[in-house]
Amino acid sequence: MPAPTELTVHQQSRVLEIAFDDGARFRIPFELMRVYSPSAEVMGHGPGQEVLQTGKRDVVITNLEAVGHYAVRPEFSDGHASGLFAWDYLYKLGSQQDALWRDYEARLAAAGKGRDDPMPDKSGGSCHSH
Repeated sequence: MPAPTELTVHQQSRVLEIAFDDGARFRIPFELMRVYSPSAEVMGHGPGQEVLQTGKRDVVITNLEAVGHYAVRPEFSDGHASGLFAWDYLYKLGSQQDALWRDYEARLAAAGKGRDDPMPDKSGGSCHSH
């Protein structure tokens, strides 16, 4: 599995630039990372339980924490910080981003939502601590 050699957070262009030791280099938009965050909050607890994320176009990564030698945990400006992005997952996001965008847009369309719609307010049993 390719290992990252370089990792740069570009706040202004809102992309995570990552280079791997196989020569691949990707610029992964924060929005793509946020809507595909590998966390229970986004992925649910099984197939078909994904929570469609909207309104994430302007989200930025406020902090990036290394987790061991295998992953990073970004903190996003909307408070989301429970996604652990392993290197192979970031590689997948980078190498398949066109297909992932299409898939995201198809899921939005199927739900009758737009990319910039606000997320429904989760009152009650939410995962956020205040």
